[in-house]
Amino acid sequence: MAEEEETLAPVDVDHEDDPNYQPPPEKSIDDMLQADKDDESLQKYKAALLGGAVAGSGAIVVEPEDPRKVIVKKLSLVSEGREDSTIDLTQDLQTIKSKSFILKEGVKFRIKIDFIVQREIVHGLKYVQKTYRAGIPVDKMSHMVGSYAPKEEAHSYLTPAEDAPSGMLKRGTYNVHSLFTDDDKNEHLKWEWSIEIKKEWEG
Repeated sequence: MAEEEETLAPVDVDHEDDPNYQPPPEKSIDDMLQADKDDESLQKYKAALLGGAVAGSGAIVVEPEDPRKVIVKKLSLVSEGREDSTIDLTQDLQTIKSKSFILKEGVKFRIKIDFIVQREIVHGLKYVQKTYRAGIPVDKMSHMVGSYAPKEEAHSYLTPAEDAPSGMLKRGTYNVHSLFTDDDKNEHLKWEWSIEIKKEWEG
């Protein structure tokens, strides 16, 4: 949540950053490997970029029972000098919705998301977050996460640092709607959670 004025003014949460943007056509790992097969240096570059995925599409499947290409595993609230607070995003959405982070007013914090990419490359992953207070939209942020090849280990994305709201009028509960999407507007995970701004840390 970016620092706000004393009056919580609604913001437009439905505006797309660039409505005219057209994502590049989706290509499978096999398509990428077949292109420019005679260019040895380019093939070596692709092998370095794709890692174990060069064996072909579907070569890296971390969770065989899950057909998704992107599996969002957890969200953490990161603040310097404090142990990270984490939500397990593999739980059902109602359980996730009941989770709340305590955040001291005015501190700098970041959000970290851990996710797995399997089966195929995903293009233009994006994290979108809309924040509400008493049902009124007060903040929106959208961060380009990037494109990723399948990998056995989880990837992590850390948002830029921002300041928590501060002042007596800013304390209270903020409801957060999060979305992990991509260039093709696939919704890899859409979930709700909350942050409670307090004068001091608890515990």
